Amino acid sequence: MLSYLSKVSDQLMNLEKSTSTHLTSVSRMITEQLNKDGIIHLFGCGHSSLLAQEPYYRAGGLVPIRPMIIEPLTLSQGAVQSSEYEKTPNFAEGYLAAEDVRAEDVVIVISTSGRNPAPIDVANYSRGKGAYVIGLMSMEYSFTQPSRHPSGKRLEEVVDIVIDTQVPIGDAALEVEGIAQAFAPVSSVIGAALIQDLLAKTIVSLQESGEEPPIFLSGNLDGVEEHNRKLIEKYQDRIKF
Repeated sequence: MLSYLSKVSDQLMNLEKSTSTHLTSVSRMITEQLNKDGIIHLFGCGHSSLLAQEPYYRAGGLVPIRPMIIEPLTLSQGAVQSSEYEKTPNFAEGYLAAEDVRAEDVVIVISTSGRNPAPIDVANYSRGKGAYVIGLMSMEYSFTQPSRHPSGKRLEEVVDIVIDTQVPIGDAALEVEGIAQAFAPVSSVIGAALIQDLLAKTIVSLQESGEEPPIFLSGNLDGVEEHNRKLIEKYQDRIKF
């Protein structure tokens, strides 16, 4: 049996070959937005909400990162509830008016299937504000799983650009004779790696544009407090640290 680590490693290598140029292009668009004093919002439901939080306030990571948290859509109030609300038309709309999304911002909407109403509503809202909206999703679902949104549209139809995770339909990556179901989900590992690769490319792009990239230093190192404090102060009007 191919091990989980080998499976993920193979998929990451395939993504490196197939998406590196695309991610570099997307990173340049993000750089343009950040150079207008924009920030990067990330949104997801359920386990995708964990990916939205993953690059926030990270040592070695970009500072202007803000997870867009709608608590009933996260795992913290129950996974079954989160799943039901994600599929409920118009559920997210009541929360979006409180979201400070601006035309100079970037919004990364994470949804493996791309079919549920909540991520689509967030993408529609963000594009309505003029933001640059990225869908992080698996395009394998596109032709087999119809939209649950009242408009009939899927996530890839309402964003500015898609980053394809190439996660298999159903997410589970391993199959073994005698076990009825495929198992071992990969969307979290793949999604986190793609997000960090995109942000790393954005850091390089910012430097190439003549800007000093705002990067947090680890709070576990001595003497970094002043560096991090200045960066927090710069963005604290937009991001709650």
